[in-house]
Amino acid sequence: MSARQDELKSASASRRSFLRQSAAGGSLLALGLYGGGTIAALAQGQAAAPGAATEFSPNVFIRIAQDGIVTLVSKQPEIGQGIKTSLPMVIAEELDVEWKDVRVVQGDLNPAYGPQGAGGSTSTPTNYENFHRLGATARTMLVQAAAQTWGVPAGECRAERGAVLHDASKRRLGYGQLVKTAAALPVPDAKGVQLKDPSTYRLLGTRIGGVDNDKVVAGKPLFGIDVQLPGMLYAVYVKCPVLGGAPSSANLAAIKAMPGVKDAFIVEGTENLNGLRPGVAIVANSTWNAISARKKLQVQWDEGEGAHHSWAGFLAQAQAAAKQPGTVTMRRDGDVDTALAGAARTVESAYTYPFISHASMEPQNCTAAIDPKDGSVELWAPTQNPGAGQALVASTFNIPKEKITLHITRSGGGFGRRLSSDFIVDAVAIAQKVKAPVKLTWMREDDLQHDHFRAGGFHFLRGGVDSAGKLVAWHDHFVTFANRVEQKESDGTTGRVLRPGSGASLSGDEFPGRWVANCLLEQTPLECRIPMGPWRAPGSNVFAWVFHSFIDELAHAAGRDSIEFRLEILGDANMVAGTGERGVPYNVSRMRNVLKAVAEKSGWGRRKFARGQGAGVAFHFSHRGYVAEVAEVTVSKEGQLKVDRVVVVSDIGAQTVNLSGAENQVQGSVIDGLSTLMYPSLNLEKGRIVQSNFHDYPLLRMPDTPTRIETHFLKTDYPVTGLGEPVFPPLAPAVCNAIFAATGKRVRELPLSKTDLSWS
Repeated sequence: MSARQDELKSASASRRSFLRQSAAGGSLLALGLYGGGTIAALAQGQAAAPGAATEFSPNVFIRIAQDGIVTLVSKQPEIGQGIKTSLPMVIAEELDVEWKDVRVVQGDLNPAYGPQGAGGSTSTPTNYENFHRLGATARTMLVQAAAQTWGVPAGECRAERGAVLHDASKRRLGYGQLVKTAAALPVPDAKGVQLKDPSTYRLLGTRIGGVDNDKVVAGKPLFGIDVQLPGMLYAVYVKCPVLGGAPSSANLAAIKAMPGVKDAFIVEGTENLNGLRPGVAIVANSTWNAISARKKLQVQWDEGEGAHHSWAGFLAQAQAAAKQPGTVTMRRDGDVDTALAGAARTVESAYTYPFISHASMEPQNCTAAIDPKDGSVELWAPTQNPGAGQALVASTFNIPKEKITLHITRSGGGFGRRLSSDFIVDAVAIAQKVKAPVKLTWMREDDLQHDHFRAGGFHFLRGGVDSAGKLVAWHDHFVTFANRVEQKESDGTTGRVLRPGSGASLSGDEFPGRWVANCLLEQTPLECRIPMGPWRAPGSNVFAWVFHSFIDELAHAAGRDSIEFRLEILGDANMVAGTGERGVPYNVSRMRNVLKAVAEKSGWGRRKFARGQGAGVAFHFSHRGYVAEVAEVTVSKEGQLKVDRVVVVSDIGAQTVNLSGAENQVQGSVIDGLSTLMYPSLNLEKGRIVQSNFHDYPLLRMPDTPTRIETHFLKTDYPVTGLGEPVFPPLAPAVCNAIFAATGKRVRELPLSKTDLSWS
């Protein structure tokens, strides 16, 4: 066994051992926090398990050894968003321990941890309060243990930097010295413990490097693609080039005869476009041999209905649909047609954006091992949604969930792609057939051409302003994409309905709905066989571009300043009659504040730009975060774009957890947003994705990144939010509005490479 195999095997064994020990010593606390019960009812009077006196483990997240080292579990998947560092920081702050004494381990899928998904920028807001209480509970017990040791009231003792102090007698006991005593104490009700005053925080809000940084730089095995197991085989899985197609036959005998190939076979798959898709598996003694055999594979495909799909065809359907009323009305306020007829100025525009891939750097992969004795499954997967992965394996193969163990590896990017679990069921299907541990690795071509894509879309907009330059009418007919799926009816029967892809459904509360007296939002779905899934800031990533670009068109038509025009639309009243994203009320004052702040920070209106230079602004409410951005650009006469400066102001609540991580997320969103604006586009012909790799699906390169990205956070008295997605949506419209200011040219089609920006 190699050194890397030893390390992975040792790490896996350590995690399992830790879970057994910590669950025995205090899982009731975690169940109280995350299972909906009260801590007092579940844990009051529960002493530590026998043998736990060598360490203090009051719950499944915390373990303190006698040498004072604190081991914390990070339960959320780490996909590059920094959560493996930031959430343990919250526990460490309340525990009042030095960060240098903290070790962080990745938790596997375990119901004791509660929900473990990483998507929608929810990891921080859904865990922040609970993680404070986890740390405070342990700290309370350590203080009590010291007080008991000294025979003094607990109120005379305090915790500080990994120790408990008794100021009156100047005595001090390190946490490691209190392990045995604390381990014997009952766990208090976490809801009743005293939390630290935020003004005393020493860790939160500071800059902390990622806990895995040294391993990433050194190339240590952290990612799913690094997993090695004794006796493991290596697999590739070939799917029909036509989305939704299936194999009917293949030259399997010839493939099996190739060097190193152990087996080759057809997998029937299921009807679920986002589940186990039909395909041909090749299993070999190395990834190289599996890929080499794949090059010789010849398959006869049943291409199915998807063979008729093309982007040109969808565009024609959308243009025809735009001439008719939408099939679904999302919002109807006032009388749009009458308001437009009476408007001083009207604008009509059509905005278009393509299907795109997640293009995460680490292609999809999963390692699966099946126990031949009882059929239990053990998985190692870079997943954003381990619970859903376990559930899909259970339903696809009729395996009880309790017989499925899932180890969460670090992911080399995700952006929503790893919320889907198709690559996990692919690996299980192959491992079941060959009866040996199997690592399935997708090739880049698989990743681009068989993604669960961000849906393309078409927006046909009309708007009007009155003689005072005020927005009086807004109409958006959104033509989107949908899959036909089975749905159980109330009478118990099963029917097939059209369901728009993730991020492909327009909410009636989407800005500027509710802000305009005469507003019509309608939607028409185009049926397709294209698998779709959540893509960074689903919906918001394109809606912000469309709406804030069109708002800019209307501001220009009205002869108004872009920020002044937006502030007028927002008004002064919070939107309490409806709700914003995810049922969260839209707080107008917070949005006005970030918009005013970005104007001040960027020097909006105070600079005279030369021809070919300009500034643009946009804002968006996304995933609980309020963000406004100003972009400054230079466009050469030949049409070459350079983003000179991006100023970002974010309101993400009362506390920035890790300042280094927060700035990283802002900068990453700006760069990712610019890359998505400029380059990637998937073309569909005869049901096939035309692009195959980064040579024809380019991403942003370092020379094209913004010269300056300025990050500002408004500290407000609101709950803490996530930051992986809120900054992304405003970038594209801010840049496109700046391009218009610089050149007079409007960008109404993505990617930017489809628009000629040259000027004279």
